[in-house]
Amino acid sequence: MGRDIRVHQVYAGRVLQGPGARSLVPDELERLGSERVLLVTTPSSAEVGQGLAVALGERHVATFARPVQHTPVEVTAEALAVAGEARADAIIAIGGGSAIGLSKALAIRTGMPQVAVPTTYAGSEATPVLGETENGVKTTRRDPVFAPGTVVYDPELTLSLPRGLTLTSALNALAHAVEALWDTGASAATRAYGVEAADGILTALPVVLDRPSDVVARGRLQEAAWLAGACLAQARMGLHHQLAHVLGGTFGLPHAELHALLLAHVMRFNLAAAPDAAARLARVADGDPALAIAALAAKHDGPTSLGALGVPRTALRGVAERVAADPYPNPRPVTADAVEELLLAAW
Repeated sequence: MGRDIRVHQVYAGRVLQGPGARSLVPDELERLGSERVLLVTTPSSAEVGQGLAVALGERHVATFARPVQHTPVEVTAEALAVAGEARADAIIAIGGGSAIGLSKALAIRTGMPQVAVPTTYAGSEATPVLGETENGVKTTRRDPVFAPGTVVYDPELTLSLPRGLTLTSALNALAHAVEALWDTGASAATRAYGVEAADGILTALPVVLDRPSDVVARGRLQEAAWLAGACLAQARMGLHHQLAHVLGGTFGLPHAELHALLLAHVMRFNLAAAPDAAARLARVADGDPALAIAALAAKHDGPTSLGALGVPRTALRGVAERVAADPYPNPRPVTADAVEELLLAAW
């Protein structure tokens, strides 16, 4: 394929969006012809899951409520056993990336259709990407089968999201948009998604943090996270995601917090080598985008550094060498020394 030829793959799927959209889930199961539904829920989404189970009636045959972040294969095996015993023919995933990741892992193994009901801004529901962990090593795959056939965005379901997770999850979404903007192979559509996603997150997130009950702002934030997820579906992720994968998989770190604290550091590292992305983000941020994102990240009440997350300072050189040995596509050349310097700043 020529260097200047871009490919934009559109994934088949339906998006239902707006306050109360969760009430349409039973209709989606009817449309799919599914009779035996497995609910995959996170503990924080248990109440929503119970409400959906009641609405589904006899269609609900089992619930698996123990998804784990980074989708360990042994947890997938447990959920597969539950699905098999219940003779499930469809999956509804309610929650953040861990629930939706497990749903994808089940779908690739069984062929069952998926309905995703996200309650965070992780964006996994909009992508054909699955990261699975086995023996502490995270492997990421792309396959159209991973993309849920229906996604239900109901901003009312984010009202109970804790403030800290609202912030870190939204910055996780922003990272998808930012990396799409500096991917030289991204299409015009993906760049448009990236700019609109960044604008939505930087505009709506401060409002949601100040007024947590503002459903309109939450709807805008959820819409922006959807577009950011669509960026992740299309663009090649670079140094930011590689660092998150290596650090997260090696040390078992919380995905959203890790993305949130790394993003401004990687932007400072990369934007000078990505002038088009820098200009677009500066317009959206009305100034220095790395500074704007660092200011948002600093609002987090939890860990805001790698040291606070428990990463040993002595491990940073090894992480930098691993990343530099097999770098993701990135606008600025990746060397072990430069990555170590970035990690020390984040530490």
